[in-house]
Amino acid sequence: MRRPMVAGNWKMHGSREENARLVAGVIDGVNGCVAEVLVFPPAVYVAEVAHLAAGSPVGVGGQTLCTQAVGAYTGEISAAMLRDVGATHVLVGHSERRAMYGETDAVVAEKFIAAQAGGLIPVLCVGETLEEREAGITEAVVARQLEAVVAAAGIAAFAQAVVAYEPVWAIGTGRTASPEQAQAVHGFIRGYFAAKDATLADHLRVLYGGSVKASNAAELFGMADVDGGLVGGASLKADEFVRICVAAR
Repeated sequence: MRRPMVAGNWKMHGSREENARLVAGVIDGVNGCVAEVLVFPPAVYVAEVAHLAAGSPVGVGGQTLCTQAVGAYTGEISAAMLRDVGATHVLVGHSERRAMYGETDAVVAEKFIAAQAGGLIPVLCVGETLEEREAGITEAVVARQLEAVVAAAGIAAFAQAVVAYEPVWAIGTGRTASPEQAQAVHGFIRGYFAAKDATLADHLRVLYGGSVKASNAAELFGMADVDGGLVGGASLKADEFVRICVAAR
């Protein structure tokens, strides 16, 4: 049985005061929750949020990392640094990083490897644009993104990783893939891994990330291969986020 996971990506939002209120509200609400709960604050707040969440059911992750472990890379943050301040996970290949900052499949693979080398669990994000979906190449795009990492890191690396399917056309747009659309791609992802290692595929958690809300979470999470969610805007409201976490059973 795969334990569900719900991860809140705060993106570039928050302040020390807002974060303290949000973390306190989430901690109060998720005690006894079945799902593993994580929040991904902006880098400057990771240490403080980790301190606020210490000893609670809420874990903390980073939103991105450098491909390098140490060196003259001004403005970058290494996996070891994130781990040193309390992070356990890190997002890799988020669609905004791919689209806005030019992260290629090859760079994403390097970051995946760097995350694990630094002691973090990577949450690998994959997904198609609206144009790619309308062209009928969703599975080809997702397979390409997965294969780039598998080829570089090896299939066994996914025993210590999470995959998040985020249809780019449903992020921050208010549009959401139907539960059936989400399941179709999640099923494809699990099948991709099952063809290489059936046992690993059975245990691999695949999250859905695309305008998850309290109102649609239970239906999405009820799909056979949807193991929880990567939540954006709704994770900035404690009550809403808690309801999503509780929906992951």
